[in-house]
Amino acid sequence: MSLLKIVTIPSKNLREPSQEIKSADISQLSVLIENMIDTMYAGDGIGLAAPQIGQNIQLIVIGKDATTNNRDWALINPQIIKHSWRKQTAEEGCLSVPGINVKVTRSKKIIVKALSQEGKEFTFTAEDYFARVLQHEIDHLNGILIVDK
Repeated sequence: MSLLKIVTIPSKNLREPSQEIKSADISQLSVLIENMIDTMYAGDGIGLAAPQIGQNIQLIVIGKDATTNNRDWALINPQIIKHSWRKQTAEEGCLSVPGINVKVTRSKKIIVKALSQEGKEFTFTAEDYFARVLQHEIDHLNGILIVDK
């Protein structure tokens, strides 16, 4: 286990869009993914995006308490392909914005397309808390923080 340093505001890389990960590079991500998951839990987080550890690549991890199958998820090049018109507002915190909570309105339900750790493309539907966490982490890949909401 290796904990990574979490980048906090006003770091410039939190504002930059992340690069898509090439299929050929996916096999080299397993240690980074494990370290991101360990870092997320050590910081008492429920999700973590690669820009938060100083790497502007399209990689996020989601903790098992937010997922539908009680497993930690790693998503490569995730994209929200559909948002519900129904919205929910809730308070969110962020490991990169320590000590600040913000009320954020997000879609109640989303459809996401991503690559798995094995490089396989898949599409899934997420609702409620799972959808909120995914939207938060995908925002990071686009240089958007909760303080922008």
